Amino acid sequence: MSLNKKESHSREEATGMYGATARSESSSANGFPDAEIAPPTSTTTQREFREISKTAAPLVVTFLLQMSLSFVSVIFVGRLNALALGGVALANVAFTATMAIFQGLATCLDTLCPQAYGSKQYQLVGLYFQRCVAISVLFAVPIALVWWFAAPILQLLVEDARLVAIAAGYLRVMVASIPGFVIFECGKKYLQAQKNFTTGQYILFVCAPINVLLNYLFVLRLGMGYIGAPLAVSLTFTLMGMTLSGYIWYCARQESSVNCWNPLSNWRPIFSQWKTMISLAIPGIIMIEAEFLAFESLTFLAARFGTNALAAQSVVASVQSLTFQVPFGTGVAASNRIAHYVGDKQISNCRIATRATLLHIGGILAMANFLILVLGRNIVPSFFSKDEEVTHLAAQILPIIGVNQFADVFNVLAAGVLRAQGRQRIGGALNVLAYYAVGIPLALTLGFGTEMGLKGFWLGLGCGIVVLAISEVYCVHKSDWTKIIHDSHLLHQASAANH
Repeated sequence: MSLNKKESHSREEATGMYGATARSESSSANGFPDAEIAPPTSTTTQREFREISKTAAPLVVTFLLQMSLSFVSVIFVGRLNALALGGVALANVAFTATMAIFQGLATCLDTLCPQAYGSKQYQLVGLYFQRCVAISVLFAVPIALVWWFAAPILQLLVEDARLVAIAAGYLRVMVASIPGFVIFECGKKYLQAQKNFTTGQYILFVCAPINVLLNYLFVLRLGMGYIGAPLAVSLTFTLMGMTLSGYIWYCARQESSVNCWNPLSNWRPIFSQWKTMISLAIPGIIMIEAEFLAFESLTFLAARFGTNALAAQSVVASVQSLTFQVPFGTGVAASNRIAHYVGDKQISNCRIATRATLLHIGGILAMANFLILVLGRNIVPSFFSKDEEVTHLAAQILPIIGVNQFADVFNVLAAGVLRAQGRQRIGGALNVLAYYAVGIPLALTLGFGTEMGLKGFWLGLGCGIVVLAISEVYCVHKSDWTKIIHDSHLLHQASAANH
């Protein structure tokens, strides 16, 4: 196929689900000059499907291994006694809820770093990374204080003083994990923007087993009790942060054609233009926290239905969290891919990559999650509990989770596209409305107002997920790619001028 035919085929693929062709959208009638849009390059839906899927695989592994760090500590503490297990489980909820702030802050790098890399403004990639670390350090101060003085806060939620004492002690030790966590979270984004999706995975291949070993030694062999668990996790995060920062420093010193590092001697720009990053980061925090708190609130409320219901809720919540990691990792891969095209001003490729993500990859992942949860409803719960009543109740709920996960795949992937576009604000607003105006009220009504119990919780929350998925996909469908690229160009132009 000749080059002209390839370009023609590419432009034809860009037409369809997302409206007019790149040429018609880039017309001056929209108020943005034609010169800002680069000539279309040749890509196809098949190529985007292949590339996004290939880069998603190591990201999914990375997220699963990182999630295992806290999970392992719960397993080892569970071998001590029920009281220690309850306290550590409570501390892990608080840990995850507050660490999500750092994860939300880092989502601004999903937009800025790959866009800068795609526009070949390479040192801006390093500058954005350094700014995000600096902002995260600023946020770390109040978070560390909350953890250090967590006991009075936890007393408002939990009546048992013994559980509060254990959870508060756990969180105090976890303060030491913050620097390593911040460096690793931001560093992953910095490398992913440069199409390096495997380094984080390789670091966790080493550090995750070390975490298991440290938990075994501290909690069981050395007799440190539950306090050994946060010590092991903190040391693991510190090792992860040090290893990744060492790798980044090593790469920055290599002679290469593409160097994305901003020399630390040029430190003044690191502490300027924070407003842009924070305006992208705050909606990212809202997106993550809104979903996390919605799901965790159901776990707390499930205790009102009895011990077995709470156990079943814990099982299905764990299954939901595991199946969520696959579309989430894919969403991050797609976000990087599309943001590169935004930076390179390739409207046609933005459209094709978006369509490959939502229609092709999304369709496969949604169906796979649905079938695994529905067909495996009588098998999957047995991996988490041997209690027949608990597994039976969980098996009744998993088909509902399957439907929810079917919709949530499109929600997660559309959120990835919105991050690539720099439109996190839309995602943040939709998350709050979908979960707290639709999902949670319906969940409480069906759960407590009818005899459905846990089923009502998940049905109500599922309605919110469906509303969120439809809303986000619609916003992506109506994207004005010319304006998105224009705004991206102005944003990076301002940073380059300051740099």
